[in-house]
Amino acid sequence: MLKNERINNPIKAELLAPAGSYQKLLTALHFGADAVYVGGKQFSLRTFADNFTPEELASAIELAHSMGKKVYVTTNIFAKNADFGLLQEYFKTLEQIHADGAIISDPGAIYVAKKVAPTLPIHLSTQANTTNKYAVKFWGEQGVERVVLARELSLKEISEIHDYAPEIELEAFVHGAMCISYSGRCLLSDYLDGRSSNRGACVQSCRWKYEVRALNATNGKSEWLPIEEDGKGTFIFNSKDLNMLSHLQQMEGAGVCSFKIEGRMKSGYYLATVINAYRRLMDGGKLSVSEQELFSVAHRDYTTAYTLGENSETVNYDDSQSKGDCVYIADVLGMDGEYVLAEMRNRFRQGDKLEVLSPGEQFGKSFLVEEMYDSKGERTEDGKLVQEIYKIKCPYVLEKGDYFRRRKE
Repeated sequence: MLKNERINNPIKAELLAPAGSYQKLLTALHFGADAVYVGGKQFSLRTFADNFTPEELASAIELAHSMGKKVYVTTNIFAKNADFGLLQEYFKTLEQIHADGAIISDPGAIYVAKKVAPTLPIHLSTQANTTNKYAVKFWGEQGVERVVLARELSLKEISEIHDYAPEIELEAFVHGAMCISYSGRCLLSDYLDGRSSNRGACVQSCRWKYEVRALNATNGKSEWLPIEEDGKGTFIFNSKDLNMLSHLQQMEGAGVCSFKIEGRMKSGYYLATVINAYRRLMDGGKLSVSEQELFSVAHRDYTTAYTLGENSETVNYDDSQSKGDCVYIADVLGMDGEYVLAEMRNRFRQGDKLEVLSPGEQFGKSFLVEEMYDSKGERTEDGKLVQEIYKIKCPYVLEKGDYFRRRKE
């Protein structure tokens, strides 16, 4: 696909976005996700996210359904015997509030879910490390409706899986952080910090900077020595971020019905930017516009991982820090006449050029800040107070849930 080429026909696959909190769910729906995946307070592999109470889950599902959208609930820990009492009740609750699917990795949890909540759709988590067509067929025979494929598969392999088991829905990641280990097989966090990634407490130790201490056998002294890969650095376990934007048509053609974005721990602004980029392209927008969006937000170097075949360039050796072409400035709360009410996140001043991030027609438009007021109604030239609500004169009509950002010079 050429840089300015539009997709010939709008992509019909589901755009599936993460939501680590109720507010992030609202952001995902506002920016065009067809479905979201969320976690409850238990049994989810993101225990450090805010996650959802049972009441919030019920409310989120009701809201999404009113918009014609879906909510999938992660219950993808590797369960122990002691988990199953509460887990059974949890599956019953998900069935009662009409969750559109439970994302499960543990065979025992699947067995129990089928027993206690027979109408609850089951999706197999990527943690199950499904890498071949026979495994997909097997899980389908166990009552699984959708398999979230391991990230290690190529388009050719995905196509072979779809041809062999066309009755099983296939979901695949298209964007976000990747684990340095095989899907569902990392023990690094548990080994180094005592926090199990397979129980939802990963500390992302693969992002740390590593050094080696050598013991001199002659004098018994030791010192830190740098680990270097081609002189680029010491972040030897730090994966690049996945970015499949330019290959969505190929993925849909291979049989993928749901494009999954990683990031339940990411900010609402990050989600808005990434979802907006994929939504616009999938609806027939320009690739160049969506690509620019993905470079405007914090990210590591991008990779297509193994989708196009073997790839030895998936590690981000230089650093574990993220980059982005824009600075997140404020959350739009609504309009007051010709003024926008916005909650400040990063400092801005009179004379700054702000850009609009929106799923609507105001997307990408910019204006100079010429007049603004603080929450006391006093005119100010400096938006320096974090979470202060400023009233900013703006030539555009914006919606609650939009964002302001500033491009870096």
